[in-house]
Amino acid sequence: MTHSPNRHAHAPELRAAAQHLGRRRFLTVTGAAAALAFAVNLPGTAHAAELDAKKITEDPFTLGVASGDPQPGSVTLWTRLATRPYEPDSGLPRARVQLRWELAHDARFTRVARRGSVTAHPEFHHSVHVDVTGLDNDRPYFYRFRAGSWISPAGRTRTAPARNARISELRLGAVSCQAYHDGYFTAYKHLAEEDLDAVFHLGDYLYEYAVNAVGGARNYPDRVLPAHFNRETVTLEDYRLRYGLYKSDPDLRAAHAAHAFILTWDDHETENNYAGDIPENGVPPEEFLLRRAAAYRAYWENQPLRRPQRPAGADMHLYRRLHFGRLAQFDTLDTRQYRSDQAYGDGWKVPGPESQDPARTLTGATQERWLLSGWKSSRARWNVVPQQVTFAQRRDVPTAAYKVSMDAWDGYSASRDRVLAGAEAAGIENLMVLTGDVHVGYAFDLKRDFNDPASPTVGTELVATSISSGKDGADKPGNWDNLTKANPHMKFYNGRRGYVNITLGEQQARADFRTVSAVTTPGAPITTAASFVTEAGSPGLKPA
Repeated sequence: MTHSPNRHAHAPELRAAAQHLGRRRFLTVTGAAAALAFAVNLPGTAHAAELDAKKITEDPFTLGVASGDPQPGSVTLWTRLATRPYEPDSGLPRARVQLRWELAHDARFTRVARRGSVTAHPEFHHSVHVDVTGLDNDRPYFYRFRAGSWISPAGRTRTAPARNARISELRLGAVSCQAYHDGYFTAYKHLAEEDLDAVFHLGDYLYEYAVNAVGGARNYPDRVLPAHFNRETVTLEDYRLRYGLYKSDPDLRAAHAAHAFILTWDDHETENNYAGDIPENGVPPEEFLLRRAAAYRAYWENQPLRRPQRPAGADMHLYRRLHFGRLAQFDTLDTRQYRSDQAYGDGWKVPGPESQDPARTLTGATQERWLLSGWKSSRARWNVVPQQVTFAQRRDVPTAAYKVSMDAWDGYSASRDRVLAGAEAAGIENLMVLTGDVHVGYAFDLKRDFNDPASPTVGTELVATSISSGKDGADKPGNWDNLTKANPHMKFYNGRRGYVNITLGEQQARADFRTVSAVTTPGAPITTAASFVTEAGSPGLKPA
């Protein structure tokens, strides 16, 4: 997408930081992060006045509540105060607000387990992140916030089991790609009603593209969205407003209130197909890093992430590891921030020396070492890798003149080879990759050598279709015949909207691909398009 961002729209302190550093220093991500860390005000630097929460006259909890990153005896709670989420200041003055929070064993809050207070700072757009500790392991809890006389909706969350606990089953959801302008978030309404332990969001939580007055394909008959949504997001204010729009959706709020989310981003939270500090278009890198810093900060402000994930300017440490007893280890990746630029100018291209260069990386060297090292020490039954872009080989036609996506792992084949070799060297028997990005549902067997159909199967990839991106879709997209014939390791391909439910057990894992018939009109029912199982110790997908 071509765009011409207003270079004078960034906050003055960000632009001053960039000019002070000069082009050479700013071209390094580390240099940008160091500058922008002080430039985007942190609480305490502005000495904001305090607003008495009792003076808030409109509901400040319009964006709901959320929880995330469950650990043994601990979970993170989130909310953001916004009486008017479609306005730049969210309807609140530039003043800090004291909130109270409580977490209980029951939905009526008669047995409160923990309570406390937290400050919503204007520097963080009145968002709060509360890391609650000292809880029981592997238990459901209910939580809520209070601001003056206002009480938030209640959310339900769950802590993780102890690291050495033996658990028989873990129920997960996997979602991705929710373009507001492409349709309703109906799938989230159904996801909220599922019985799950946690939900993985695999990227494209929002899109930077313009949303017109009627909400694009939603075609609202009863409301008019403000004109400031009808432009591409570039500045911190743009991204903050866009989160306000997305999080005002009732189905998204319901899903967050029902389940703990474990999130990672892809490209559209910042800009389509960016690679590290390289933008999609011809914007100067130092200009793009200003945009990236704004996008990363807004992402942190609006997600239930822990303090180690708080960004420093244009840098944010998002990859992280979670354990659910002895049953599962989750290594959540960031394949966007550290990657090499896409080969051959991006798009679908014939693979060659550039895309196959061993020096190319999708994860960056540090994250790759972290992943492989974590597998060496893993004692989990299932080693699951939630990440963004298609991992398995995906040829576009069943002929020798095939092309592959330069933005996916196919465009970084040496990087993929190192990951698969590292899993094998670590003795990982039950490897599962969870993927988003492509707006379709796939199920793949992962092969040691994708060019040899007889090569051993070494794992499984489950690709969650989009929540709404791509509009209604179809059960069999136009390239269904070509892709299924060109990729014998592809066991499923469906182009409807929805999500994947994954059940991990001691003996097998099950995947249920859940789809809705339409998102351009609200209220579509949910169905199961297909179900598969893979047995522990014997990788390979079979119809359930």
